Amino acid sequence: MSQPTQNPFASTHSLDTNPFDDPTPKQLAQDDARFEELSRREQQLERRERELSERAEHIRTHGRNNWPPFYPLIYHAISEEIPDASRPLITRLYQLWLVLLGTLIINMVACIFLLIAGSSDGGKDLGASIGYVFIIAPLSFLLWYRPIYNGYMKEQALYYYFYFFFGGFHLLFSVYMIIGIPSTGSAGLIQTIQMYAQGHWAAGILGTIATVGWTVQGLGNAFYYRQIWNHHTAAGHSMDKAKAELASHGAKAYFTRG
Repeated sequence: MSQPTQNPFASTHSLDTNPFDDPTPKQLAQDDARFEELSRREQQLERRERELSERAEHIRTHGRNNWPPFYPLIYHAISEEIPDASRPLITRLYQLWLVLLGTLIINMVACIFLLIAGSSDGGKDLGASIGYVFIIAPLSFLLWYRPIYNGYMKEQALYYYFYFFFGGFHLLFSVYMIIGIPSTGSAGLIQTIQMYAQGHWAAGILGTIATVGWTVQGLGNAFYYRQIWNHHTAAGHSMDKAKAELASHGAKAYFTRG
């Protein structure tokens, strides 16, 4: 019950402060924080708008293709197209392909030094190593990396068999390059030992780097080859299934997306 002297018409929600007073330091700090937050959001929106514009221009020029970055020919997006469980494996295979690309280039440079060092087969080695850069690099991407990328994306048997055939060939090629037989275009083990023995240290060091590169990507691919074989078996893929897919979709389907 209200007191007799209490004004019954008095508001219980009166303002604590005068709205016309100068803002307090606390209010100023809050206003500054609010302004910074608005500025940050505005910058994010501008950046997002710029990214969307760049993407739209890229799609207009190249379609959805985004790889290779300097001249997009295909669409390559592991984070978007590969299931979560298989993403780490495909990422590692892509990294191994990049190691292969770097090894091919280092191997070519090593062969240049073999020629400079006076190797009797230096010319043959250099010519073959240049051919490897321009032939093995794209073919390895198209014949074993891309098929297994599509295999995990679509879970179709034929892609796995493409991978097993050409991936197996690549493993044999890696062993061949590790050995480093003269005149084969490889600055591998034999060539490297010869360069050290003759005192050609630059050629020997480059040959060592190339040999390590061949070994790393070869062992890595062998390890994942076994994992992919186990996955392929567990998924129930078979040659009959691959033939049925080929008959149903046609060969063209394996060179297009969808």
